[in-house]
Amino acid sequence: MVREKVTVSTRTLQWKCLESRPDSKRLYYGRFILSPLRKGQADTIGIAVRKALLGEIEGTCITRVKSENVPHEYSNRTGIQESVHEILMNLKEIVLRSKLYGTCEASICARGPGYVTAQDIILPTYVEIVDNTQHIASLTEPIHFSIGLEIERSRGYLTKMPQSFEDGSYPIDAVFTPVRNVNHSIHSYGNENEKQEILFLEIWTNGSLTPKEALHEASRNLIDLFLRFLHKEEEKCPFEDNQQTIPLSPLPFRDKLDKLRKNNQSIFIDQSELSPRVYNCLKRANIYTLLDLLNNSQEEFRKIEHLHLEDVKQILGILENHFEIDLLK
Repeated sequence: MVREKVTVSTRTLQWKCLESRPDSKRLYYGRFILSPLRKGQADTIGIAVRKALLGEIEGTCITRVKSENVPHEYSNRTGIQESVHEILMNLKEIVLRSKLYGTCEASICARGPGYVTAQDIILPTYVEIVDNTQHIASLTEPIHFSIGLEIERSRGYLTKMPQSFEDGSYPIDAVFTPVRNVNHSIHSYGNENEKQEILFLEIWTNGSLTPKEALHEASRNLIDLFLRFLHKEEEKCPFEDNQQTIPLSPLPFRDKLDKLRKNNQSIFIDQSELSPRVYNCLKRANIYTLLDLLNNSQEEFRKIEHLHLEDVKQILGILENHFEIDLLK
């Protein structure tokens, strides 16, 4: 059982993990409580956390399949029991865990007769398969089964767009969120004058992360969103007059660092050319924007776990290219 406390005025808020278990490789369950809360607070927190769990957590999915000599999605190939469409649906269900940033390539190479399962997918080292037994295809003859895959890490849902499949490329609908379901309920206690509440949360995930990990990430994402309201309000909203934000032109070094910070606080590091490993190191260190980067010295960069000297030089190089300044000096 996990207990963590935070003191709020005269009350001590405490959350507990009441239960956490894997029902299968692709279904984890967790139950949590948060108390004591004032009347109305449990519903406010429960709704916000549920929305964040279902929409703000990133997941990894296969989003495209590439195969030659396949005329259309509903065709059948000799020696394969399933149609192309059925294989695509099986690939859609593959559960992956990754530290990927953006997209990457993978492949499947197998020879029949036999079954093709998730363990036959050739993946980069930073992508893992949660359940190797997931079925993909049944090969009934001694044929070669070879396809390319595109894997993407994102959040929410991706609906494939209708297009021509003449190039042998087939997009797949993707459900990136690793959280399968969330329930929240409220228990009230105390007298009418001092009514208090207990918030109960039930979380089911697909096995790529535990319910506790999902709760932590959703909470961090909510905090990141609300922190923006604590920043000083901009004098003019960039979306006034129905105009989009204009990309910033490079600034000369003689301009003050304060001006860089003011004008670039909304540019996120995922818009830069950082490698996936460096991006994840910065994200774990709560560095999300160019403003966060500018507020850290080279010495502070070196203190970040798993971040090497070469990575610091890469970060400084990206800042130099963006602002046309020489930070190494």
